Amino acid sequence: MRIAFVGKGGSGKTTLSALFSRHLARSGAPVLAVDGDINQHLAEALGHDGSGTWDAPPLGAHVADIKDFLRGSNPRIASREAMIKTTPPGRGSRLLRLLGDDELHARHVRRVGDVPLMVTGEFDESDLGVACYHSKLGGVELYLNHLVDGPGEYVVVDMTAGADAFASGLFTRFDLTFLVAEPTRKGVSVYRQYRDHAREFGIRIAVVGNKVTGEDDLLFLKEHVGDDLLTHLVQSPWVRAAEQGRADGDLEALEPHNRHSLSILRDTVDAHRRDWAALHRHAVEFHLRNARSWANEATGLDLTSQVDPDFVPGPGSLN
Repeated sequence: MRIAFVGKGGSGKTTLSALFSRHLARSGAPVLAVDGDINQHLAEALGHDGSGTWDAPPLGAHVADIKDFLRGSNPRIASREAMIKTTPPGRGSRLLRLLGDDELHARHVRRVGDVPLMVTGEFDESDLGVACYHSKLGGVELYLNHLVDGPGEYVVVDMTAGADAFASGLFTRFDLTFLVAEPTRKGVSVYRQYRDHAREFGIRIAVVGNKVTGEDDLLFLKEHVGDDLLTHLVQSPWVRAAEQGRADGDLEALEPHNRHSLSILRDTVDAHRRDWAALHRHAVEFHLRNARSWANEATGLDLTSQVDPDFVPGPGSLN
C-alpha cells in the first residue's frame, strides 16, 4: 500500500511520516520510507544523527539509469531518452517487488534504525534557475509506477509541502493521502486545495490533526475539515525531545494518545482495497496528458504509443 503525507510546511508531515514508518516497522511489517520533499529531513526524523554522509545515491541524480533498468525489454520504449517520468509499464517492463532483490533497491535503499529509506535528493546549486524539483521526483514516480506491492506492505512517502504535488501526476500514485493539518487557518488552507483537486480524480484524503493542545483546537479542526478528520495527535514532548537529540528513540515512550493515533492510521490503510485497473488508468491518463502537452514535441516521438492497451499491473503481471 502506498501512503503519502502532505501538508503545509511546518505542519509536522515529515515527523508523522517518520513516526508512521517506525510504527509499521516496529510491528515487523515490510515498509519503505521515501523522502520526496525538497527539504530532505526524513532521515533525521527517523533517527539519523547526521554524522558522516548518506551513502545511498539519491533517486533524483540517477533518473536516466532508473529508466534504463525499468524499461527492460519493453518494445514500446526505444531508449532512456524516449522514456519520461510518466511512462507506464507494459509487457517487457521490469516490475519491482517491495524491497526486492534487484539493483534499484540495492543501490538506493539504506536503513535508518529499523526503517529502509530512499531519498530523492536535494535541490543543489547546479539546478538553480534551470530545473524544478519535480524533475527529481521523476524517480519516485517511475518507482511507484513499476512497483507491484501487496497487502501488508507499505511505502510511506514524505511529499513536498503545500499543494505542490499536484504539479505532476504523482498524487494519483497513492492508495491513501494523509494531510497533516495544524489547528490554524493556514493549516487548513492546504486541506481545501487538496480536497478540491483530489475530488476531480477520486483520490481519497484523510486529515490528521497535529499539535493539538486542547478541545478548542479539536473543535476548530472539526469545523473546518468535517468528516475528513480521521484522528489527531496532541502536542508531543517526546517528539520535541527526539528532535533535540534527548529522547532514547523507543517509540513505546511516545504519548499513549499519539501511539493510538498511529494505530488508527494503519487500520485505515489496511481497510483500503486497491483497484489496480483504476491505479493504472490514472497513470495512463497523466502520461497521455504529458505526451500531448510537451513530451511529444520535446522528444520528436509519439509517446502516446508507449501505452500498452493489453497490460494492467498487479500480482498477475509478475508471472
